[in-house]
Amino acid sequence: MTEKKVAVVTGASRGIGRAIACELASRGMFVIINYNGSREKAEEVKAEIEAKGGEGEACQCNVADYEACRSFFKEIVRKHGHIDVLVNNAGITKDGLLMAMTEEDFSRVVDTNLKGTFHCIRHVSRQMLKQRSGRIVNLASVVGICGNAGQANYAASKAGVIGLTKSAAKELASRGITVNAIAPGFIRTDMTEVLSDKVKEETAKMIPMGSFGEPKDVAKAAVFLASEEARYITGQVLCVDGGMAM
Repeated sequence: MTEKKVAVVTGASRGIGRAIACELASRGMFVIINYNGSREKAEEVKAEIEAKGGEGEACQCNVADYEACRSFFKEIVRKHGHIDVLVNNAGITKDGLLMAMTEEDFSRVVDTNLKGTFHCIRHVSRQMLKQRSGRIVNLASVVGICGNAGQANYAASKAGVIGLTKSAAKELASRGITVNAIAPGFIRTDMTEVLSDKVKEETAKMIPMGSFGEPKDVAKAAVFLASEEARYITGQVLCVDGGMAM
């Protein structure tokens, strides 16, 4: 049994997930650093957490795989005894215009971003219901609210996450479990670094605050929603987007 609160962060080996994992660890939680591809990157996050006096462990699981998720959460409960926080951050993009988008590219994005979020909520909720407590934070996106040309699959998956968040919040509220979503705007990560300087400049003009956000901006919001201070907040979508969704 782990005495500290246990937080699971999916897709925590880089970008926003990494920032969230480090921030939760800095608040005294034991963090499960979930990754799918790179164990090396996940171990780097673990080392970063431990260097600052925190605790965590790297665990592989492809969230798009329903049975793998079942085993993943079962093992965490067996080892640590409880799961107090779940942050569904794992996500991928396969951008392209609708007329050129393949069915495979649409399905892969939905399988990870939307179904992956469902899989994790489905399997963690059993333990949280038993505990009569828990915090679930889902990563949506500003494009799930506003849409975005060239990202029909990603926008649809993130709009789905918002609907899933609200439905799960209604189902789980009576047992003291909150379910909220964060909708980041353009944040400086590997995903946005591939954009050309011209695209970055044009995008920045659409943001009232005039610049991209940092992963820590999203991490601070996630930590708040995962805390006791947010105990009476559920079913909400918090935009961390510099005013873009306005």
